[in-house]
Amino acid sequence: MLIDGHTHTELCPHGSGEATEKMIQRAIQLGIKKYCITEHAPLPPDFRAQYAGVETGYTEASLTLNEVPQYLALAQKLQQKYQSQILITIGFEVDFLADHVAWTRDFLNEYSSQIQESILSVHFMRGAQHKYWCLDDTTADFQTGFGAWLADPQALFAQYYQTVLASVQADLGPATPLRIGHMSLIRKFQDLFDLTAPLDRQNITLVGEILDEIAAQHREIDFNVAGLYKSFCNDFYPGPQITKMARKRDIPLIYGSDAHDILSVGHGIHLADRLING
Repeated sequence: MLIDGHTHTELCPHGSGEATEKMIQRAIQLGIKKYCITEHAPLPPDFRAQYAGVETGYTEASLTLNEVPQYLALAQKLQQKYQSQILITIGFEVDFLADHVAWTRDFLNEYSSQIQESILSVHFMRGAQHKYWCLDDTTADFQTGFGAWLADPQALFAQYYQTVLASVQADLGPATPLRIGHMSLIRKFQDLFDLTAPLDRQNITLVGEILDEIAAQHREIDFNVAGLYKSFCNDFYPGPQITKMARKRDIPLIYGSDAHDILSVGHGIHLADRLING
């Protein structure tokens, strides 16, 4: 069954603003049978004081709390309208923030009756000034926030994957997201900052621990093709090295376009199938 397991909506502040309904119509045209709407969940209000990156990296990262009812109403309306043509599930792409696990758990619990499946992602990581910086906003912000590690990519990878490990170990309650989002996002700017090296032995061990946790918890990995179309990434998430390790553990790899516009829906879906299944 063709699935697009990671998509966004017209409400996403860093998206195209194109109609979500037209994105669903494109999915139907492409023969996609299941379409997961996973808009960015709000950030915890107290996180603002810990964030040091450019303002847009925070203000345009996600929905606001006030926009959540509008998002759910939109998604539910489309879910009902197209139920005879495509299975639509509703959820959130949730940011893991180590100091805000309780807030995130409470948020998920509040909306658990209205969502079916969600994604847990790491978009923010501690860097310069012991503050949080966005991993995938601007190249200048990435360099400012994580520049101390750029001379040693394996140290940068270690910091990132330790954060991912903490995310899969976090107790987010009964509505814990099933799918782990784009778990090599640290490589979004790899071609600019020379971050293309394979993981070294220490990081392979660390990623193995993450994958063992995912397998034991019967969770899934977001096989996200968005990186293929990013100027300085040109690769899929989680990349071939981690994909091979995940397959050995029989972890489900769920194609995700990470679409923020109409034409990105289903982007590279057949290539993804070949990359996953060989």
